[in-house]
Amino acid sequence: MALRYFEDFRPGQVIELGSREVTEAEIIAFAQQFDPQYFHTDPQAAAASVWGGLVASGWHTMAMYMRLLVDGFLRDVASLASPGIDEIRWLRPVRPGDRIRARLTLLEAIPSQSNADRGTFKQLGELFNQKGELVMSFKPIALIGRRPPA
Repeated sequence: MALRYFEDFRPGQVIELGSREVTEAEIIAFAQQFDPQYFHTDPQAAAASVWGGLVASGWHTMAMYMRLLVDGFLRDVASLASPGIDEIRWLRPVRPGDRIRARLTLLEAIPSQSNADRGTFKQLGELFNQKGELVMSFKPIALIGRRPPA
């Protein structure tokens, strides 16, 4: 499989990353291990909460986005690392049975001044539910390898 490099992308480019269905079992399993709040782990207690039912942890939502990002983009890109995220917003709850869809928009492509073998992408990551409602947005930064000399 041929890798795509920093030079293969342009600001404004939008990449659809795919979709997946969210299950009650995975919401509970993730939360039991990493975010054991009752509205993530107990469907009955969650029904009586302000959420009116079970909702995915925001961190689980981010992890599901990450999986879609790897499968839909990073697998064939010369990805080196990420130095962080500038902001993250969880805008709507993600519930069992939701079908989430991920999209990545390249905002800026900045060649490194100190390392000629890489560049930085500033991006917008978005996650939508089956109704087309934005449920999460964030602004990740990615280090991407430059095309090696021939």
